[in-house]
Amino acid sequence: MVRKGEELYQEKKPSPFHGKGEILVRSLLNGPEEMYDKGRVFAHTTIYPDSGLGYHVHENESETYYILSGVGRFNDNGKIRIVKAGDVTFTGYGEGHSLEAAGEEPLEVIALILYKN
Repeated sequence: MVRKGEELYQEKKPSPFHGKGEILVRSLLNGPEEMYDKGRVFAHTTIYPDSGLGYHVHENESETYYILSGVGRFNDNGKIRIVKAGDVTFTGYGEGHSLEAAGEEPLEVIALILYKN
């Protein structure tokens, strides 16, 4: 299968997890069915300047971000870290995080959410 960029499901999400601004999520795989029920998200996400995902906790799943471009402010269970292109973040089961764009350019990330079992 080849899915062209213009065929990807896209969704703009305002204030995700009580964050601020707006993000754009482009699904690379369409949910658990295409992930063989091992996860629910594999997406290219754009976080616009002055926007971000609010702090939230993952129960029975983990989330990994691979930073493609831009600069972000990542809250890793209360510890703030600056992330940039090439960095990887991991939020395990029962842990929390948030991510916001910290520069003048959009923050581009690949997001992967995998189930615990």
